Amino acid sequence: MVICVPVNADGQIDPRWGRAARVAIAELQGGTLAGWEEFDVGWDQLHDAGTEGGHHARVARFLQEHGVDTVVAHHMGPDMARMLERMGLDVRLGASGDARVAAMGAGGTT
Repeated sequence: MVICVPVNADGQIDPRWGRAARVAIAELQGGTLAGWEEFDVGWDQLHDAGTEGGHHARVARFLQEHGVDTVVAHHMGPDMARMLERMGLDVRLGASGDARVAAMGAGGTT
């Protein structure tokens, strides 16, 4: 399972999915965290730099390039949520606290 989660510098969930400056890609295997890599995506600055569709395409491309199948976030707009669901991704909202713990929770473990 490959999970993408927005993360702050202190390792907590960034509540802003589409405006996150940084995200982590977590790989879960057999209920354990097998990989964790953080990326400076700059979506906070890029969000208003073009059209909404252009921004959504940027996010979709990143997720596809990293083989993500699940997004864990605190909140996202309904248009973004629809796009991710159309992509076949599992979207889990309401996450808060430690980003690694939230990612592990998406895999059915805590």
